[in-house]
Amino acid sequence: ISADLLLLETHSLSIDRSTLTGESEPWNAREGETVFAGSFVTEGAASGMVLATGKKTRLAEIAALARASPRPRSPLTRELDQVVRIIALISVGVGALFLTVSALVGIRFNEAVLFAIGVTVALVPEGLLPTVTLSLAMGAQRMAGGRALVRRLASVETLGSTTFICTDKTGTLTENQMAVIEAWTPAGTARIEGRGYEPRARVDVAPEARGALLDLGLAAARASTGLVVEKEGRWVAQGNPLEGAFDAFARRLGINPATEERRQPIRRRFPFDPNRRRMAVVAGEMLFVKGAPEAVFERVKFVPDEARAVLHEMAGRGLRVLAVAAREAVGTDLAVSADKAETNLQLLGLVGIEDPPRPGVGESIASCRQAGIRIAMVTGDHPVTARAIASEVGLLGAEGLVLEGSQLPRDDAMLGALVDRDGVVISRVSPEDKLRIARALQGRGHVVAMTGDGVNDGPALHAAAIGIAMGQSGTDVAREAADMVLLDDNFRTIVAAVVEGRTTFANTRRFLTYHLTSNVAELTPFILWAVSGGRFPLALGVLQILCFDVITDALPALALGAEPPSPRALARPPAGRHLLDWAVLARVFGVLGPAESFLSMMAFLASFWAMGWRWGEAFPAGHAVAVASGAAFAAVILGQVGNAFACRSATVWPGRLGWFSNRLLLGAIAVELFLLVVFLYAGPVARLLGHSPPNGAGGLMAVAAIPAMLAVDAVWKRWKTARRFRFGGGLQMKRGR
Repeated sequence: ISADLLLLETHSLSIDRSTLTGESEPWNAREGETVFAGSFVTEGAASGMVLATGKKTRLAEIAALARASPRPRSPLTRELDQVVRIIALISVGVGALFLTVSALVGIRFNEAVLFAIGVTVALVPEGLLPTVTLSLAMGAQRMAGGRALVRRLASVETLGSTTFICTDKTGTLTENQMAVIEAWTPAGTARIEGRGYEPRARVDVAPEARGALLDLGLAAARASTGLVVEKEGRWVAQGNPLEGAFDAFARRLGINPATEERRQPIRRRFPFDPNRRRMAVVAGEMLFVKGAPEAVFERVKFVPDEARAVLHEMAGRGLRVLAVAAREAVGTDLAVSADKAETNLQLLGLVGIEDPPRPGVGESIASCRQAGIRIAMVTGDHPVTARAIASEVGLLGAEGLVLEGSQLPRDDAMLGALVDRDGVVISRVSPEDKLRIARALQGRGHVVAMTGDGVNDGPALHAAAIGIAMGQSGTDVAREAADMVLLDDNFRTIVAAVVEGRTTFANTRRFLTYHLTSNVAELTPFILWAVSGGRFPLALGVLQILCFDVITDALPALALGAEPPSPRALARPPAGRHLLDWAVLARVFGVLGPAESFLSMMAFLASFWAMGWRWGEAFPAGHAVAVASGAAFAAVILGQVGNAFACRSATVWPGRLGWFSNRLLLGAIAVELFLLVVFLYAGPVARLLGHSPPNGAGGLMAVAAIPAMLAVDAVWKRWKTARRFRFGGGLQMKRGR
């Protein structure tokens, strides 16, 4: 339907408006009602008057609502902004401080300015932001391999920070492939095991009930408007998936609906009516009726007690149950009303229909809860249907809270308090309801991930911290508003993407630790030079520091961004995570940074010692300083080699991870070592950087930096583990008392 219309005349009109409302049930529209652009006619015909076209339609209003509010900033963006502000403040402040100190100790102004610039440059990890971008791109590539297409790079990490997932039902938690899995007839019960809408299936039925089952399947298919067809090697339903299930049911019993249509063409159709809750057709000389069991039972001559018991049992298992009945229609006046035609029926049986949950959804929901992520079902479907699916997949919370959109409070604060709980089910929601839910939860501090496929989901997908659209069943409006598109429409893919997001965050902390460690080593020579009033030679120059930050450190940092996910990625809540916290600062400025600084200065002094210098004497100048500077330069780069392996984990010795498990890191270190040789032994490059190849003593001390950094890191991790163990033991004893 291409415009908003006021219906003037209808003929058995049935409308699929799921893209606008999220409700999967077809709607029987009548004269005087309005239908909207973007919905689809599934049955019947009508004439109407155009009310709105283009930008004035309801569809356009919803799309505009999705673009009305600015997209929220991602947690990673906020964290990086904070890191940049902190580093900028520290680097400029320390640079200004040492400029003043240099002036006070009598260093000439031009040298003091050079010193201040060197200090500032040493504290800025120039390679951090490019490394973050490349790490996000690698995460996006891995997600694409896992059937999640990222439209905005920052979304890679945002999923890892998610604390609340508002998921749709159809197609996300379920397969959106309804199927008849059980059929009862007065002669016996049959169970059907098939795949999707494929016409082949295993039918388990007693021989004496086979004939009654065929009568039931034929009647159900004739009283249906559905059709299944094969497309690209896959059987799919055309139109309403529920109606398609009956066509597949008949085919699985060996009935060809097309052949039956030619043999007994439909002469009259009484479409489904929500008041009657039945539909019927006159095909050949038979009247077939299908509908809600209670509505069909009241038109049947005799209902066995067993039928009511089976109905109760099927419904208790979450199946959608429909009843099928028939009678001879010889001599029936085709002009009569449905109420007059649907009388004196014979009950043929009951069919139990299932929209099966996707495999592994229950485990994925449990993983989310273990990770501290709350989950809510937000759907346009009927509350009974929503409750049944939520119970089956394990989503429904202990309180069993199921709400309808009309029950939601108007006050956003009250709305947030009402829905901010795990396992809540919210049905019959409008686009405005979804948008309000996303904003209310974010107002309570949650990082909200919202899934959706319809036009009605667009505003909420845009407003959520991360909007997730369905790739197979989603509309263009939903995909345009979303940050990520699920190519398989599967909730399990969301959980896998959460793991990738948390891995990206952890990897960002890894290479941030790696970068800042070298920054401490780069700053140390300037501090010693200033404190000594220029008497202690400057071990590293500004160009050497830029080589560290922009060239040699870049590839290992990128390789750290490719670390695989930890098995414990979902073992803890995401709340309260920061890129720069006390754990990172203590490790960088208290352990790794000072260790690398010490090793580089030892390599610097060892070079002088080998050339005859002794403590208390004036340092030699000229070529001797260049040789010692080369040793300090090599010690920092080789120290970063050991640091790269150490930074692969904040708690685990790298040997336990496997020295060769990150092949990208091995390649990056190989390139780094090659560049070190070029920087030291390529004459023009070495002269540009202001150093010379180190002598034997300086070179040995530089090489020793690799095992020394690993040893220092091992002692630190062992101490942290022992400290945690003692604290945990004390806590257990206290609980025991």
